[in-house]
Amino acid sequence: MSALSSRRPAVTGFAIFTLLMVMAFSGLGIWQLQRRVEKHALIARLNERLAAVPEALPAAAQWPSLTPAKDEFRRVSFTATYAPVPDAMVYSAGSAVRDDVSGPGTWAFLPVQLADGNSIVVNAGFVQNTMQDRNQQDRAVRRLITGDPVQLTGYIRFPENAGALTPAESVAKRLWFTRDHLAMARALGWGESGKSVAPFYVDLETPVPDNGIPKPGPLSVHLKDDHLQYAITWFTLAFAVVIAFGVWWRGQRRA
Repeated sequence: MSALSSRRPAVTGFAIFTLLMVMAFSGLGIWQLQRRVEKHALIARLNERLAAVPEALPAAAQWPSLTPAKDEFRRVSFTATYAPVPDAMVYSAGSAVRDDVSGPGTWAFLPVQLADGNSIVVNAGFVQNTMQDRNQQDRAVRRLITGDPVQLTGYIRFPENAGALTPAESVAKRLWFTRDHLAMARALGWGESGKSVAPFYVDLETPVPDNGIPKPGPLSVHLKDDHLQYAITWFTLAFAVVIAFGVWWRGQRRA
């Protein structure tokens, strides 16, 4: 009787631990399934935006109200003139939203001027450039600056934040490692005319230069979707904890 009594606290403690672990692992599994539903809804929304007919560019008065949640990847079309100012390179090892871009290179970022004098920074396209050659990029971009208005079509994007391990930009080379067009504008004086630089930039889809450099193009969504695998893992762990408790309890009863 005394042996049975001494085992009761251990059984109760292990049972409580097992219950807590099952609840935690099951909760994480359910959370991953919810994340999966949300991710699929997000992918559907983004695909809808990418496939939409281009809209007119929002007026400058509307710019402060634009947000990534409701405006990222909106397809827009507008007329602007490439500003005769230095561009910026953004290093890339590939693209998660461009099927036609692979390998290292740089994106060509530079401002275009609207009829009202305000500026939109555009990502004019990809330059295959493994060494971030400043002269190569200058030659590629120089052809765009003609002084004539151009009809541009692309997608609204918002600036990125640098991570803890992101290399610092080199203003001397005009080389960045994040798509932070506002930092580029401040460093390179793109907005010093007294007019506004839009809080978003535009990933260009068209027009494509005659020589294809820089290379703009359509975007497509490739968001990582591993939530079902993660959910199965958490539910499996919950089941394994129950089995472990059952095996232990069976051994205790035999003893």
